[in-house]
Amino acid sequence: MWHDLVDAGIPYGEKALRTVAVYLIVLVLLRFAGKRDLAQLNTFDLVVMLLLSNVVQNAVIGPDDSVTGAAFGAAVLMVVNAAMVRAAQASDRLGRLLEGTPVELARDGRWLAGPVRRYGLRTADLDVAVRRQGGDDVAETTTVSLEPGGTLLVTLRDGDQAADKNDIAQLRAELALLREQLGRAEGR
Repeated sequence: MWHDLVDAGIPYGEKALRTVAVYLIVLVLLRFAGKRDLAQLNTFDLVVMLLLSNVVQNAVIGPDDSVTGAAFGAAVLMVVNAAMVRAAQASDRLGRLLEGTPVELARDGRWLAGPVRRYGLRTADLDVAVRRQGGDDVAETTTVSLEPGGTLLVTLRDGDQAADKNDIAQLRAELALLREQLGRAEGR
């Protein structure tokens, strides 16, 4: 029993090579599958992501069912991922290659049909994203973009943005000034 827990069954060098190769393959697949999978994970996308992890599992671990082999594979995966993230941060060119660039989905209050269709997004889902970020409708936006990580970035027109603490402080100052002026006018 103990032998099965610790015997990897394949050389650790092969296990490391398998892990790195599968990591790079999945990275490329996700990069070309598009940002949509990250932006709006629906039921279909969730099923694909879950099955994807199961499909590549045997390619990573091979005939190994040992705990030490799994720990080694997980450690290699974490190290490779950390190295890729740092490399993408250090090089703008590599970052753009691996992560992509922002894509404008709406401009001046209107959805851009081409990019929305190209990324397989539904305007109903995008409308929800606009509402989550403080807008009532796409008509209140100047731009909506799909960022490299899959985040939807909504920029509302000035008049449609929510008030912040500075806006409230400015209103209070103006009210105080009006009260002062009214008080002086009544005192005459």
